[in-house]
Amino acid sequence: MKLLFKAILIFPFLIIWSLSQGQSADTSHLRISLITCGPADELYSIWGHSAIRVIDSSSGMDVAFNYGTFDNSDPYFYLKFTRGIMQYALSVDNYNIFLQEYKQDHRSVIEQKLMLNGEQKERLFNLLKINALEENRYYNYRFYEDNCTTRAKGIINKSTDNSIFFKNILTSKAPTYRELIHKNLDNCHQYWSKFAIDFLLGSNLDKQITNEQSMFLPDYLMQGFDSATLQQYPLVSENKIILKGYNTSNSMLFITPFNLFSLLALVFIFLSFSKKSKAQKVLRIADAMFFFSLGLLGVLIIFVWVGRVDSVCTNNLNVLWAWPTHIFVVFISKKKHLWIKNYFRIAALVALLIFLGWPWLPQQLNIAFAPLLIIIMQRGYLISSKGRYAPEENSRDLYTDRSPIAEWQ
Repeated sequence: MKLLFKAILIFPFLIIWSLSQGQSADTSHLRISLITCGPADELYSIWGHSAIRVIDSSSGMDVAFNYGTFDNSDPYFYLKFTRGIMQYALSVDNYNIFLQEYKQDHRSVIEQKLMLNGEQKERLFNLLKINALEENRYYNYRFYEDNCTTRAKGIINKSTDNSIFFKNILTSKAPTYRELIHKNLDNCHQYWSKFAIDFLLGSNLDKQITNEQSMFLPDYLMQGFDSATLQQYPLVSENKIILKGYNTSNSMLFITPFNLFSLLALVFIFLSFSKKSKAQKVLRIADAMFFFSLGLLGVLIIFVWVGRVDSVCTNNLNVLWAWPTHIFVVFISKKKHLWIKNYFRIAALVALLIFLGWPWLPQQLNIAFAPLLIIIMQRGYLISSKGRYAPEENSRDLYTDRSPIAEWQ
C-alpha cells in the first residue's frame, strides 16, 4: 500500500521530467533567436526592425538573417517607394557586423532565444538557407502585409508546423493599423511624417486588426513571442538586452504641422478683416497660393490612390477637402461667373461638414487638418460673398476681375 501511494506521488513528476527531457533533446548545435531592433530617425526605420540570429556552436558560425535589405541608391527609389513597388531581399550577414550598424546609430537591440527542439531548429535553418538563395531572396515589400517582421514570424511559425500559440497582447479594444503606426511616430517626434502619412494613406488603415495582424511591427512581434507557447512550453527561453538605444532626434518640436497651420489660419483671419489695401493685396496672393497648393495635394492623393500597386492609399477621404480642381480655378482670368462663387461656397460647406462630422468619419484625420479646414471655410465663404469685408476702394471681389496668379505676378 505504501509503495502504491509513493508511486502515485512520484508518477506526475516522472511525466513532467520525461516531457522536459523530450523538449530539451537537441543535437543540432544550433541556437536561434529573434532579434528586435529599435527605431532610428529615417522614416523607413521609425518602426524598428526584426531579424533572425543563428549560432552554430560546432562550426563557430554566428549570422543574422535579415529580410529588410533594400537598395536606396536606385535613382528611382522614391518614385518606386511612392508607388509601392519596393523590392526587398533576405541577406545573411555576420552578426557582429550587423550589430555594429545599430550600435553606431544608437539603436536598441533585444535578443529572444527561442526554445525549439533540434528538429525544429534544423528545419528553420534549412528554410532560411533556401530563402537566402539568389533565386528566392527577393520579395515585394508590403508595409503591413509582407515585411521583414512578418517574414521572420512566418518562417519561424512554419518551422514548427504552425504550432505556436499567441496569447492576446492587445487591449480590450482592437486598434487600427493607423493607431499602431502613430505610436512610433509620436515617440520619435515625427510629426511631419505623421502628417504626410495621414494625408496620403486612406481609410483602409482604419480597420480594426486582430492580435496576430498587430505583429507586423517589430515591437508587437517581440511582445507576441514573449507570451507565446509552443507545445505548452514558453516559446522564448531567454530575453537579453544586447544594446540600449536612445533617441538622437533633434527635431524642432515647436514647428509642428498643427502649430504652423494654426498660425497660417490666424494670418488669413487677420488679413480678411483688415481694411488696408496692402493687406487685401497680400490676401489675394495668399488665396492663390493656398488653393493652388491644396489642388496640388489633391492631385498627389489621386496619383497615389490610382498609381500604387497596393491598397494603402485607396479610399482616401482627404480628397473631399483637398480638391484637385483648385489648381485650375485659380488660373481662370474672368471671375464674374456665378459658378465661381458657388464653387467656393460649396468648398466652404464641405469643409464645414467634415469639421462637424470629424469624430464619426470612417477615416481618422490628423489634428493638423483642422486649421486647414478653418481656412477653407473662412476664405471660401468670404470669396463667395463678393468681398463684403473688403474696404470700399477695394470692394471688387478677388474672383471678379483678374486671376489671383496674374495679380501676384
